[in-house]
Amino acid sequence: MKTLQIGLDWFPEQPSGLGRVYYNCVNYLPKVDVEVKGLVAGSKKVSLGSQGQVRAFAPPDSPLIKRCQGIRKSVCQLLAESDYSLIVSHFALYTFPIQDLIGDRPLVTHFHGPWALESGVEANKRIAVKVKKWLEQSVYRRSQQFIVLSQTFSDILHQEYQVPLEKINIIPGGINIDCFNINLAPIEARSQLGWHQDRPIIFCIRRLAKRMGLENLVAAMAKVRTVYPDILLHIAGKGELATTLKTQIAELELEDNVKLLGYIPDEQLPLCYRAANFSVVPTVALEGFGLIVVESLAAGTPVLGTPIGGIPEILKPFSEDLVFEGYHPEQLARGIIETLSGDRILPSSQSCLDYVQTNYNWPAIAQKIKLVYQRALTD
Repeated sequence: MKTLQIGLDWFPEQPSGLGRVYYNCVNYLPKVDVEVKGLVAGSKKVSLGSQGQVRAFAPPDSPLIKRCQGIRKSVCQLLAESDYSLIVSHFALYTFPIQDLIGDRPLVTHFHGPWALESGVEANKRIAVKVKKWLEQSVYRRSQQFIVLSQTFSDILHQEYQVPLEKINIIPGGINIDCFNINLAPIEARSQLGWHQDRPIIFCIRRLAKRMGLENLVAAMAKVRTVYPDILLHIAGKGELATTLKTQIAELELEDNVKLLGYIPDEQLPLCYRAANFSVVPTVALEGFGLIVVESLAAGTPVLGTPIGGIPEILKPFSEDLVFEGYHPEQLARGIIETLSGDRILPSSQSCLDYVQTNYNWPAIAQKIKLVYQRALTD
């Protein structure tokens, strides 16, 4: 089976949840006899970094018209060079301009999230949201099969975009466990990172954006500090909310308890997870899966998450103590204090690893994706 996969960007250049799933599809699908050629917005280094499997059709910061022209030109070139039995979309914006080029080839869509709805949460631009949703629906009407990361995304795809349930396949995100299962004690990980050895540390990695719930988490830390004065929260990530968070931390006089780490290189993430007592995912809206939840568990570090989207789908079957009652600051604070006091029982590092190994290992996930691709070919 030969597939042409249309992505958003190249994960090593632009870290994101969508990018990571696409990156792993490129790496793991060939191991189950699914040949992959890919196109993304990126630099000229993409082809070298992917051993020629993926090409960049335009720089990600180039004007939209240039990116649309680039994706059309690149698809024409690839279709002229070889025949593809299946076209796979990971991002509707870059699939929309090539619909007429697909011909009678089946199209499978990996639905990584409601692009239009997410935009509506981040900024109140109604016309832009309507245009994005129309564009998404145009691509989705053309798709034979869909892959979603969670029941939550299945519901959104069905209810918001009117996609029939029989076309939707739930396949959770996965990880390369060997990358996160590092053989280090937490004290050794802290030493390598230069983190405090004798303070309880919470780790949170998120894009610094509104729907991630980071303002609520910072507010919760003001309450946690009254009970545990030496608590330390490390927040990793970059985004438009950085200035707001810095101001909030200063106003609450939390400079000694909350640190903004900025961008963390991918190779350092396992160390950061491993160095923490536990991780927190404080999302307030539209969390389709929560790959960082699985990453933390694979590093042997328990993670507390809000009951939003796909987060409880991962955590509740493992341990209900890992799910907050809600996402408001007082609910986050109560959950963190109960965890630090031992009233909430955290699973062991080995239990965390075993759970991920059983449920979120990429080789098994690649096989499930292949079955959906095969179904699209016979529809």
